[in-house]
Amino acid sequence: MTLAGGNKLISENSIQTEEKVNNIKVLKFGGSSVADFDKIRHIADYLKKRVEQNEKLVVVVSAMGKTTDALLKNVATLSDRPKESALAMLLTTGEQQTIAYLSIILNDLSVESVALTGAQAGIRTEGHHLKSKIQTINTTKLQELFKTKDIIIVAGFQGINHEDELTTLGRGGSDTTAVALAASLQASCEIYSDVTGIFGTDPRVYPETKKMDYVSFEEMMELSSLGAGVLETRCIEIAYNNTTKIYTGKTLSEEKGTWIVPNEQIIERKAVTGIALDEDMNYVTLSYPMHDTKVLTSLYELLEQNQINIDMISQTVNIDGMQLSFTMKNTEQYQIKAIIDQLTASYPALLHEIKDNYAKVSIIGSGMRDMSGVASKVFMSLIEEQIAYYQVSTSEISISLVVDAGNAKQAVQILCEKFNV
Repeated sequence: MTLAGGNKLISENSIQTEEKVNNIKVLKFGGSSVADFDKIRHIADYLKKRVEQNEKLVVVVSAMGKTTDALLKNVATLSDRPKESALAMLLTTGEQQTIAYLSIILNDLSVESVALTGAQAGIRTEGHHLKSKIQTINTTKLQELFKTKDIIIVAGFQGINHEDELTTLGRGGSDTTAVALAASLQASCEIYSDVTGIFGTDPRVYPETKKMDYVSFEEMMELSSLGAGVLETRCIEIAYNNTTKIYTGKTLSEEKGTWIVPNEQIIERKAVTGIALDEDMNYVTLSYPMHDTKVLTSLYELLEQNQINIDMISQTVNIDGMQLSFTMKNTEQYQIKAIIDQLTASYPALLHEIKDNYAKVSIIGSGMRDMSGVASKVFMSLIEEQIAYYQVSTSEISISLVVDAGNAKQAVQILCEKFNV
């Protein structure tokens, strides 16, 4: 099985195929769904009903409510430079509380369950302690447990590296845990939160937006990577590479949610499926008075070492030197400032500017491949409303524009109306 980026998701399972449990479903509940004990009890009642329908469940949970934020606030009172390994060990305790509480309640309901940390569930990771990626999942223990248990509760967001150190998977890590487990077990994945599914855009920005019954893996990857904030991009990549269907819906609601499925299963296509707004971005410009590619090489090496993703890159070269501009997540502004300081030490003439008064608006739809005129309609719509746009980037199924932050929501509303999103 394949993980994001072409890596192999190795399902290390020594049990023969005929011995495997095949009626397994993977469910994930987010922090707001398990924010208090009453909510956890309601979820336990729901899970019992699923078991009574002869299902075997892997249940991945996040930390309760704002637990992770509270832990980070505690750290801030102790140190401004905590070691990543210690921080990872602390943050993993949030999910471990939830799995324990849920298991206690389920066992009182006479449901055979067991709670496992990410490490106990066989999740091996690699990379930085706070930004690890799943390398392998050994499902042998899970399959064995299902011979006597109906529900296996797994702590999301975490794993263990080759040095047996606890690690976290970064933003959206519990989603990634759930989808990776589903891929390894060849099961579908249901992700529950406080929203009823996936909408064409954020309903808080455009209340008339429509909920989608189905969306393709590739469209969902674009929506996630371009700022939609519904699901983490890595979990969608894992699902895409392993053809693992994902259902997203509201916790304990009977309202129909959204299925994320392979592209070929989408029958009706619109030119524009969704519009993403990313207000959590910085616009970085570097200027150097000489045409020296060494400064660029040094920059990209440092970005790679620190695992910082940049987007919408543009470069100009003329007799006055060269200029490089790109966008990036503002959550990594401290890291980019440290990188620029390192570069300036080696290249004193390097100038930089980091702005946070911009936003990125992106139009996504696989129908763009076959329909012409989408880009011109986007540009004309913004020009008519006198909304300036700056940097533009495109892919086969998306168009992204940098606009002034103050105009971003209006731009989304206009484009939603134009494309009936």
